[in-house]
Amino acid sequence: MENKAFNDTSNTETITISRAEYDELLAAKAQASELAQQNNWLMERLKLNNKKLFGSSSEKTEQEDSDQLCLFNEAEAFADESAPEPEISDVKAHHRKKSESKDRLPEDLEIEIVEHKLSDDELACPQCGHELHVMGKEVVSEQLKIIPAKAILVQNVRYTYSCRNCENNDTSVPVIKAPVPNAVIKGGFATPEAVSYIMTQKYVLDVPLNRMENDFKRRDIHLSRQTMCNWIMKCSEDWLEPIFEKLHDELLHHDVVFADETTIQVLKEPEKKPQSKSYMWLYRTDKYAPHQVALYDYTSSRSAKNAQHFLKGFSGYLHCDGYQAYKTLPNDIVLVGCLAHVRRKFDEALNCLTDDQRKSSKAKVGMDYCNRIFEMERSFEELTPEGRLTKRQELVNTVLDEFLSWLNSFNPAKQSHLGRAVEYAQRQLPYVSNYLRDGRLEASNNRVEHLAKSFAVCRKNFLFSNTPRGATASAVTLSVIATAMENGRDPYKYLTYVFREAPNIDLNNEEAFSRLLPWNAPDNTRFAAN
Repeated sequence: MENKAFNDTSNTETITISRAEYDELLAAKAQASELAQQNNWLMERLKLNNKKLFGSSSEKTEQEDSDQLCLFNEAEAFADESAPEPEISDVKAHHRKKSESKDRLPEDLEIEIVEHKLSDDELACPQCGHELHVMGKEVVSEQLKIIPAKAILVQNVRYTYSCRNCENNDTSVPVIKAPVPNAVIKGGFATPEAVSYIMTQKYVLDVPLNRMENDFKRRDIHLSRQTMCNWIMKCSEDWLEPIFEKLHDELLHHDVVFADETTIQVLKEPEKKPQSKSYMWLYRTDKYAPHQVALYDYTSSRSAKNAQHFLKGFSGYLHCDGYQAYKTLPNDIVLVGCLAHVRRKFDEALNCLTDDQRKSSKAKVGMDYCNRIFEMERSFEELTPEGRLTKRQELVNTVLDEFLSWLNSFNPAKQSHLGRAVEYAQRQLPYVSNYLRDGRLEASNNRVEHLAKSFAVCRKNFLFSNTPRGATASAVTLSVIATAMENGRDPYKYLTYVFREAPNIDLNNEEAFSRLLPWNAPDNTRFAAN
């Protein structure tokens, strides 16, 4: 029964309803509230996805001018037709560009001289008809000439020697053959230079094997991608894996290690669909390590057992993100969280808002706390680890405490991006604060994420690995190349050195093998001086 009461002095209408109708109304209001939250969440996701698809990938608070331009507008962006051609100065018989120009040529660049002379018919004097003689010459201009890589067929000719005296006087004649170095692939026609070139093209310049195959064909060199793939895997297994194992041991003896993981697709993994994800784990040393090490480790899953197995025997500080697998590691490993990941969550929350909403948003407050800490860290960059530790304990510690107190002061909707950012920050800040313990530690995990981004570019070009064996070979090769580059070695020169030396030494000889490590390689494997 419904009763209505009216008050003549107001516009308020009081309606009496049954308990069942009241409960139904509350349920409807709760459902409407839930639908509104879901709608807000979906709208936030839509804005965020649109930003990821069409917006800048930068997480800077204010977009600054950047040299990171896309491939297709690079020429237009950097071209300046009014700028003069760079001048090249002659210094001690070497040619190099003047220091004020951005263009620079190496001092030991090979010089090709092209002489321009009069023909025999033009050597007659236009005035008297007698023959002209050379009275001088001048360098009119100097130009840069670039020659594409060329292929050479190397023939190993071995000489055989015998003794004439023994031939004339003895019944037996010794025959001595000149030694021939072992090939990088026994019975194959690959040279150290060829394998190094292919590996460098694939893993440094991110050129897939099918593109290399087509490029070789245009030069009338028919070298199949199957052959190139076989060369990579064979040389990786025979000569680079022992180096990888040594680098792994070196990594575990350091006190500070950075870790991250990213996906890789492997088509023919046992008991897995081709579309399923596999993982490439990344590890590297801190910037103060005497020997820099950067390693990739392929695994078929993201299980915590993979990190436990790879880091077995390690103790110290481990920089990582919020992935739960790292929390299963032994207690003698101190996890150091990443403030950049915390900041990224607030950045995503901000990108879900309009420009007017951002100014007064709590997400901006969270971003500001992170920015303050990163600004402090930039001011500490030139300090020693001890000096950084002192400054952090004086200044950063207070800001982190304020940040955590602010996070606990309000309770945003958990289904919103702000709520998720706050919840993530509350979980991770205790781990982030561990970087205050040692001046060698950093506020973010960006040091290893740079390796992940480099691998992502490589992965985008070759798309997938065919087999686990190929993925393992890629991980080993990437590790050796990345470590070589971190230690100032040119990857092509260093790999050529390894593939020339390794087949001709005893890899079980510790002294001989140690010469193959990047930091012990000869100086001629270094990058050209800048």
